[in-house]
Parts: sequence; structure tokens; C-alpha cells
Amino acid sequence: MTETKTNYGKLTAGLIAAWFVTAVASSALNLLKGAPGQPPIPILIAVLTPVVAFSIWYGGSKPFREWVLSLNPRTLTLIHAERIGGLVFLAMYTYNILPGMFALPAGWGDIAIGATAYLAATRLIPNHGRAFIAWQLLGVLDLVVALSMAAVSSLFHPHGITTAPMTELPLSLIPSFGVPLFLILHIICIAQARRWPAASPHRIVQATGSVGA
Repeated sequence: MTETKTNYGKLTAGLIAAWFVTAVASSALNLLKGAPGQPPIPILIAVLTPVVAFSIWYGGSKPFREWVLSLNPRTLTLIHAERIGGLVFLAMYTYNILPGMFALPAGWGDIAIGATAYLAATRLIPNHGRAFIAWQLLGVLDLVVALSMAAVSSLFHPHGITTAPMTELPLSLIPSFGVPLFLILHIICIAQARRWPAASPHRIVQATGSVGA
């Protein structure tokens, strides 16, 4: 089992690295830019493709699924603390670089999730499974709202301030890499938490106390 974990860990690290390079290359080649006044279809494809690929792999491979569920939910949750960087959206709204319809909900939502990630990781695991799942769902909602507002703002204000900067480096890495990665982490943690009631308290503490890779 240890060898399997190591193999999946190396494979996943390699795939994430390749994904990151692809995201950078796509932005450099302007593949994420859509037609003016149209929904950001290329961005939506960039977000959904990794999530769908992960879901298919997770659902179709039992060894991969077991490895994913063995990961430390504390570590996966603490990664979301980086989302406090949503302050950037607020700053760019202030300087009229991004539309408020997108920047305000995306910025404040990310800040809220990032600021509470440590509490969710240290206080809700493993004795508050429902609250932990609720926090993860709020994180998903924040990302979905941000994507929705990005699409809506381009339709309502096609000739005003748009989300075009989100299709250019370095901001393009947020929707093409960061958002789908965060969504996948949320999915993993929710799947893990749904199993907690069926496990003994000793096994739960043992599982969540490990570094788990």
C-alpha cells in the first residue's frame, strides 16, 4: 500500500506540473480569450476539464480513489488559506481594472474562505463533520459565484470594464489552474468527511493526524 501511495503521489505531482505548464502555455498563446461580449467559454472549459478528468479517474479507479481518500484533510483544507489573496480582486476593482460585478463577490468570497481555512482545518476535523462539509460547500459556492459573475458581467457590460485581464498572465492562472485545483480539493474533503461517521473515533483521529500523501 505504501508503494502504491508513493506511485500515485509521484504521478499526481507530475500531472499537476504538466497541468500548470499547459495553463501557462494556453495563456501565452491567447487560447483563453473569448469573443468580446460573449460568455468566457474558453475559461469555463479550462476550469471544468481538470475537474471532470479527476472525477472520471476517481470514480473509475478504486486504487486511486483509496489513495485520494487517504490524504490528510487538514493539509488539503489549509491550502485554501492562499485564497485570502482575493484582496487582489478588490484592489483591481478599485483601480477600474476588473468589473465590480465580478471582483467584489470573488474577492470577498475568497477572503472569507482563506481567512477561515485554518479554523476549518483545526477545529472542524474530525468531530464536526457536518460543519466541515458546510464550510467546504461554501468554498465551492464562492468559486461558482465568481465564475457565474464573470460570465454575467461580460454579457451585461460588453463595452465597459470586462474580465479580459483574467485571460492574461499572470491572472489567467487563477481560473485555469487555481480555481479547478481548489474545486478538486473541496470535492476530496467532502468525500472524506462523508465517511467519518462510519469510522471509529480512533481511526478518524489516526487518519487525519497523519501527513497523508
